[in-house]
Amino acid sequence: MHVDRNSNSGIANHILPTAATMTGVCVTVISIVRLTEATRHISTLTDNLFAVTGLVFLISCFLSYTSMRTPHRAGKMEKLADMFFLAGLSMMVIGGFMLTLEFEHI
Repeated sequence: MHVDRNSNSGIANHILPTAATMTGVCVTVISIVRLTEATRHISTLTDNLFAVTGLVFLISCFLSYTSMRTPHRAGKMEKLADMFFLAGLSMMVIGGFMLTLEFEHI
């Protein structure tokens, strides 16, 4: 089966909505952590990590969208979008562990 890299059937169509959703999740987590800091007077680096993670997902969205709009560079843009998406997922998991450990010690 031959897959045409110039068509819109690539992985970018899956990365774009998922990365956008994950960006929203990161913003939500930052809000929750900030609210908890205000009520319990704790300081955390987790919200900073989720801010960077949200930026990584946003870059993934941009690259994914760009790959769909520029067929001549679609393969390269999709690969970069995929790499940023996987990096964002990894950072999100690390942030989740950090968040869990911080709230355990309260």
